[in-house]
Amino acid sequence: MKKLLQRLVAPLAAILALGSAAAAPAKAVVKPALWAVTDRDTTIYLFGTIHLLPEKYQWRTARFDQAVEGSRELVVETIIDDKDPSKIISAMTALAFSPGLPPLAQRVPQAKRAALAAAVARTGLPAVALDRMETWAAAFLLLGNQFKDMGLQSGQGVETVLRANFLGKGKPIGELESNIQQLGYFDTLPETAQRGLLEGAIDESPGTKKQFSGMLAAWSRGDVPAIARSFDRDLDASPALKDALMVRRNVNWSRWIEQRLTKPGEIMVAVGAGHLAGNNSVIAMLQKDGYTVRRLQ
Repeated sequence: MKKLLQRLVAPLAAILALGSAAAAPAKAVVKPALWAVTDRDTTIYLFGTIHLLPEKYQWRTARFDQAVEGSRELVVETIIDDKDPSKIISAMTALAFSPGLPPLAQRVPQAKRAALAAAVARTGLPAVALDRMETWAAAFLLLGNQFKDMGLQSGQGVETVLRANFLGKGKPIGELESNIQQLGYFDTLPETAQRGLLEGAIDESPGTKKQFSGMLAAWSRGDVPAIARSFDRDLDASPALKDALMVRRNVNWSRWIEQRLTKPGEIMVAVGAGHLAGNNSVIAMLQKDGYTVRRLQ
């Protein structure tokens, strides 16, 4: 559950943490998976991303840069501006607070309450402020602690880098979901699933960095089956999370891509790597509908 939370809510949690992360050593050049779905006059590149990365992590290739150069538009899951987070914070505020909630400490098992208190203290916010938050929202806020500890930065994430590239060349940026629509998937989760997210956000076991390193390594080498296995392990424990955060969104996005193929030109769609891996992925749904999706890298 912890790895799943890291991958799905990384950009927002990093912004809410409002802190800078420590530097990480540079890595060797790698080859994350890149696909293309085409028709007579349209090419849509599909790139699976990691939302947060260590500083100076090398992940771009000549083939990938060629696809970026040829694309006239970038489309991401949702546009999160880390330089001006007012839009995402406004969406968060609209959904995150409800009256009559039990104190946050009562939403975790007794054995985890000390860890929760320590995590809340590290945010610098009064505990009463988090008590007013719905459980999923408190989990988002507390996850920022882990990102800082692992040296991960929103400014180094794939989407942030690509947005800067496209904006620098005057190319438009589109989104598959609005901020409030994306957060709404979490807001409507059953409370049991939300509490699972909260427990994942305060779990700081020694294996956290190792788990993230394994996930990053699979993404870096373009090991799509390993990415799919990892997401399946995390999601099988919570069918509600799987349906709300992966399957339903993948259905929506594959339909969007199919509709976009009716317009000419080249574009790049960059979404979390887990959405492009496995039997319920955007790739699999496009193939099921009769489209040929070519692996380019």
